[in-house]
Amino acid sequence: MSLQDRIINHFTDSIQTQQDAMTYLCELIEYASQRLVATLLNDKKILACGNGRSATTAQLLSSAMLNQFERDRPSLPVIALTTDTAAITAIANDYHFDDVFAKQLRALGQSGDLLVVYTDSNNAANIAKAITTAHDKDITVIALTGSNGGLIAPLLLETDIEIRVPSSSNARIQETHVLITHCLCDLIDHQLFG
Repeated sequence: MSLQDRIINHFTDSIQTQQDAMTYLCELIEYASQRLVATLLNDKKILACGNGRSATTAQLLSSAMLNQFERDRPSLPVIALTTDTAAITAIANDYHFDDVFAKQLRALGQSGDLLVVYTDSNNAANIAKAITTAHDKDITVIALTGSNGGLIAPLLLETDIEIRVPSSSNARIQETHVLITHCLCDLIDHQLFG
């Protein structure tokens, strides 16, 4: 297979995954946006986390909401729990890496807030612990997952939302998580600011 054929395969697979996501996930994405808007209208905040490349998607959500997505508007309270390297490394060193998001969530999260988790592996122990901590604090969870949902899906409550990308490829899941995040940002802006 030539290098250009490999490139074409990546584009083709990505397009197919995104078309499948569009077909199966539109209603869930709309519902998730409404839950995010309700959280903000109730003067609560959104917290987001993920590992590795998923951490950058959590930061994408935070930066688009704190600053702007595609237009100037007031800042919205969204905090990425992935950005404080001193806190993350201290928690991982003094306790356990599984606690890096849960410990921050215990300090920063309040009842009525909303936690958005990003995971392409679906088996991250620190994401699982963040979800159980969120539930302990009466914080709803929106989980962006993929494949079969792994150990994350069974942890979710009826009040939570799982947006599961129909793919087992980490790259395709991550690409689609970014697109879904862009959709959520647009829908939040549209619902709050017209």
